[in-house]
Amino acid sequence: MIKTTQSRICTRIRCSTDLLGDFGARDPFPAEIESKFGEKVLGYSNTEHKILIPAASALSLAQQECTVISPDQTPLSDFEARQLLFKVVGWRLEHEDGVLKLKCTWKLRDFECGVELINRIGKVVEGTGHLPTLHQLEQSNQVHAELWTASIGGLSMNDFIVAAKIDQIKTSDLVPRKRVWA
Repeated sequence: MIKTTQSRICTRIRCSTDLLGDFGARDPFPAEIESKFGEKVLGYSNTEHKILIPAASALSLAQQECTVISPDQTPLSDFEARQLLFKVVGWRLEHEDGVLKLKCTWKLRDFECGVELINRIGKVVEGTGHLPTLHQLEQSNQVHAELWTASIGGLSMNDFIVAAKIDQIKTSDLVPRKRVWA
């Protein structure tokens, strides 16, 4: 039973279209060399080891920088956007007037927390050159963010990079407290 589960996981990883790249081997740390770990490991001493730099897709989206978008660039396909959606938390895709957009809504304690979240988002995205559309909804305790690249009429990688950067904002002090009944 365990063997079957492991083989399913390995099959899913090999078949995935979003590969992380080949990280290769790393050089041992000085402490590892001192512990003579090589004597306890199976393998050959003449094996060639190479350090390979991972593909850009292996880097966290939040660590990547937004790039300049050319107006003749095509927007991400629905399939590509759905694959990238797994890398951002709480965001959803919506078709609006034939345009695919990335949206997120936060429910907060009160109006002041909404203003604070908008300020935090502004600080995080100001250096990216790719700004979201932010709304404080009819309910004063909700903030709505919308991302899409107007110049290409759809989503670009920049939208997902900015969404990932927004995901890193601390919001635990702004959300309603959960009541625990004893």
